[in-house]
Amino acid sequence: MQEDGILPLHKPRGMTSHDCVVKLRKILKTKRVGHTGTLDPAVSGVLPICINRATKVAEYMSAYNKTYEATVSLGSSTTTEDQTGDVVEEIEMDEIDSGKIKKVLESFRGEIEQTPPMYSAVKVKGKRLYEYARVGISVERPTRKVTILSLEWLGGPEKNPESGNIEFNIRVTCSKGTYIRTLAVDIGRAMGVPAHMSSLIRTQSGPFKLEDTVTFEDLEALAEEERSFSEMLMPIEKALTIFPSATVSEEVEKQILNGTVLEETKELSNPRTAVYNERGECLAIYKPHPDRPGWVKPEKVLKIHK
Repeated sequence: MQEDGILPLHKPRGMTSHDCVVKLRKILKTKRVGHTGTLDPAVSGVLPICINRATKVAEYMSAYNKTYEATVSLGSSTTTEDQTGDVVEEIEMDEIDSGKIKKVLESFRGEIEQTPPMYSAVKVKGKRLYEYARVGISVERPTRKVTILSLEWLGGPEKNPESGNIEFNIRVTCSKGTYIRTLAVDIGRAMGVPAHMSSLIRTQSGPFKLEDTVTFEDLEALAEEERSFSEMLMPIEKALTIFPSATVSEEVEKQILNGTVLEETKELSNPRTAVYNERGECLAIYKPHPDRPGWVKPEKVLKIHK
């Protein structure tokens, strides 16, 4: 029987999310592997990976709120808004009071507007922004709204002896599509100085936390011993806790696995509902039928292994 589930990978620095998928396909010996949200190569941390049947729910997982810990570096800005880019502006930094930092952070909590960085995967006129940036073409970038659910000051400021910049650490919980490096730049702008993000780690993605993650070394050790990877996988159901749920009888279970349209009930009246059988297995994601008021239809049916 194939192994299904979510692998909470601790992505190492230096690899793209796609690199991780390619490596996992070899280790796990399956082609059905998909990641749930891109992390830049310089970023480490939580990257939930969908294995086999779990790839069906990857699209829902990309919408998770996420938590990061970052270092904001005041005194220089870069082409990429992080430590990997070329310095484009630099000033001599004096000491900054932590009270001023905390006051500025308060102004970024809640819904804010962001302009994505040029070195990003956002598409403009059919091309990704980084494709324009690599050939030196500047295009107008769409401003969009994101939500900063929490923004905490973790420590600092301290002077970096190598760069001369003033650095401090923050923890951010935010909505999908938030660029932490852009947040760092905007925080610096609010303080009247150039800034960039000098380090970043993702500590949580939806229900998956850093302490839950496994490393490539963990997986390679299992492969060496020819042991099952199932102990490293989390159930698909954990990925769907963001949705309201409903439990159905064995009779209705058979209908759902055949993709049957159901009559709407109080439990099935949500924009999306995760429907479970009496054994706690998720059968499908249902949503209101667009053409038949009072009925719901399956958006995604998740085949159960018997």
